[in-house]
Amino acid sequence: MTKTAWVFPGQGSQALGMGMDLLDIPSAKNKFAQAEEILGWSVTEICQNQEEKLSQTLYTQPSLYVIESILADLLRERGHQPELLAGHSLGEYSALYVAGVFEWSAGLYLVKRRAELMDNVVNGMMAALMNFDREQLEKVIAQTPDVVIANDNSSAQVVISGTTEAVQAVMTQVKAKRAIPLKVSGAFHSHLIAPAAAQFQDILESVEFQPATVPVLSNVEPIPSIDAEILKQRLNKQMTGSVRWREISLQLPAKGIQRVVEIGPGKVLTGLIKRSSPDLILENIQSAADLPV
Repeated sequence: MTKTAWVFPGQGSQALGMGMDLLDIPSAKNKFAQAEEILGWSVTEICQNQEEKLSQTLYTQPSLYVIESILADLLRERGHQPELLAGHSLGEYSALYVAGVFEWSAGLYLVKRRAELMDNVVNGMMAALMNFDREQLEKVIAQTPDVVIANDNSSAQVVISGTTEAVQAVMTQVKAKRAIPLKVSGAFHSHLIAPAAAQFQDILESVEFQPATVPVLSNVEPIPSIDAEILKQRLNKQMTGSVRWREISLQLPAKGIQRVVEIGPGKVLTGLIKRSSPDLILENIQSAADLPV
């Protein structure tokens, strides 16, 4: 049997119209209704025609969690199960839900509060660098205060995060084929959002975690675990910690994984995994049309 991992994308993968074909499925329609009760706004309305809102952290994160978790549930209803789970930043919440670490509504509550706190962060910036000299980048970052590697996505792509001045300083000093400022409100996955992370820690403590039924590779520590307390501690560090996706990609074949299914909009994660672990079978489930019969 082919050993399979499921991975879930994070903020930046959202697209207008995502999840809309799920409305024809009764169980999915019920989940959208439950989400509206918890959130106080409609995921389907935002995803259907409010592109500007969909790109705001406040709405992006809960919308992704709802759609990714529905797709994963539909896959499980059809008899499919993963042997390993991982998610990129926000996607880690979808992975933990699928692993049975918390109830669906508890997960959505956490994502809602996380999105609200992150949306209120209005300092700093983030930028993606493509095809750069890693040695040079690490040297410049070590010499520049208030900037970190926020997402180590692959050997050829990273996201840096920090004060506007520090990020711009790195962008001018490091040779890269492309350097693109990201449309986010603040310096996510850096020490600059520590006050928001401290508030979130109290919220996280209020939610009971169960041992995972499937091992989860965490962003801040890409070692599989099923331990409820370890997974909670890792999630606690995730808001200010670096997303170590390149290492997660390398861990997949090391743990015997042969096939990876990316669940959610876009093909960002399978694209990144292909760079680090090119021999894996890669599949994408972006909508109801992609679900196996």
